[in-house]
Amino acid sequence: MLDAVVVGAGPNGLTAAAELARRGLAVEVFEAADGIGGGTRTEELTLPGFRHDPCSAVHPLAVGSPAFTRMPLARHGLEWIHPELPMVHPFPDGDAAVLSHSVGETAQSLGARDAGAYRRLVAPFHGRWDTVASDFLRTAWLGLPSDPVLYARFGLFAAQPAALLTRRFQDAKARGLFAGLAAHGIAPLSGFGTGGMALLFALAAHAGGWPVPRGGSQAIADALASYMRAHGGTLHTGFEVKRLDELPPARAYVFDTSPTALARIAGLGNAYEHFRYGPSVFKIDYALSGPVPWTSEAARRAGTVHIGPTYGEIDAALGAALRGDDPAVPFLITAQPSIVDPTRAPEGKHTFWVYGHVPNGWEGDATEVIERQIERFAPGFRDLVLARATAGPPQMAARNANYVGGDIATGSVAGLRLLIRPKLARVPYATARPNVFLCSSATPPGPGVHGMSGHHAARAVWRRLRARR
Repeated sequence: MLDAVVVGAGPNGLTAAAELARRGLAVEVFEAADGIGGGTRTEELTLPGFRHDPCSAVHPLAVGSPAFTRMPLARHGLEWIHPELPMVHPFPDGDAAVLSHSVGETAQSLGARDAGAYRRLVAPFHGRWDTVASDFLRTAWLGLPSDPVLYARFGLFAAQPAALLTRRFQDAKARGLFAGLAAHGIAPLSGFGTGGMALLFALAAHAGGWPVPRGGSQAIADALASYMRAHGGTLHTGFEVKRLDELPPARAYVFDTSPTALARIAGLGNAYEHFRYGPSVFKIDYALSGPVPWTSEAARRAGTVHIGPTYGEIDAALGAALRGDDPAVPFLITAQPSIVDPTRAPEGKHTFWVYGHVPNGWEGDATEVIERQIERFAPGFRDLVLARATAGPPQMAARNANYVGGDIATGSVAGLRLLIRPKLARVPYATARPNVFLCSSATPPGPGVHGMSGHHAARAVWRRLRARR
């Protein structure tokens, strides 16, 4: 009998499998797709030689993840590449707010009236990333945080809505920058905890940066799988699990799936009937004949570019997706990995990654509104397009079964749902069946490529198995 079977080879499933295998357990992973990775895959979606990331592309939480940094992933092929600037938030006139590795450069870019406010906001946590990350990418069942004072101080900001946190700033650049950072959560800017998301992403830039993996996000999954295999784990692809009895006997079953799929496969009935999914995205991957012609000089040097530009526009775009309205003037999160990673495109050519928010399950085509928005900040962009691959909610869900209705967060993060997921429980990874566990982004600490849901689930499994010996 196996010690553990993991269903799903996304970053959380692979993290859980690797950690259990490292502890000497017999582990096998079963993945429905023909390849591993889940939200960390790389494919030629447009033209030969253009390597695109269908979901995640830039990884501020991965490079400083407490789970990943405990593993020698560099020895298994993972190499981080850092753009000159982590993120730039441009304005149509060519000016920009800059999220730099340097706190001082970031503050200076926000203007004289907000530079001091930014410095004061990040000062208590600057240089403390390891502690902040380990204490906030965790769950309450683990006990007290390692630094209760820092945890409480950060918590005072983290609990605030972005709408409140941005009031400390006077001008559009700082307010737009923070609204864009908060929008990664795909939740109302007036919602609980959205200020904390923004602050965490800012601190990540000043600590480990916002890097891309050489060769694409697939490198993260490949490194995790290689590390797992080095400890005796086994991986099966092209194996869709529909019922628990299709899997080999094991002491524990760990699911990197949506709660809906888990309940169906494991026979848990309506255990997650109150779980709610959030808005989706419309994503376009481009093959370009040259770099994006940003009017902002800083944007040409950034790995990530947010296109808003103002707090009001970002709030309106998120509101439309949350209400179920068609996108009109979308807020766009874009990435240009080929400016630092030449393996992504043929010489002289580039890849470009962009998505905007749309309602869950939306079946429209946002290509025109997205490209119109890009042209505001990069006139002539359309002239560079060699090919494009579009994916709305139905395509996102078909590509990754965890993205129900196209929800790339695997569950709404609005309100308290970022903390209480998939439902209120002392150990959110455990289920009504004592040998069945959930480790996907539907569990704390939630979405993002950091492996921490898999890490915490593995600890829960390990504790349960040790108690039975």
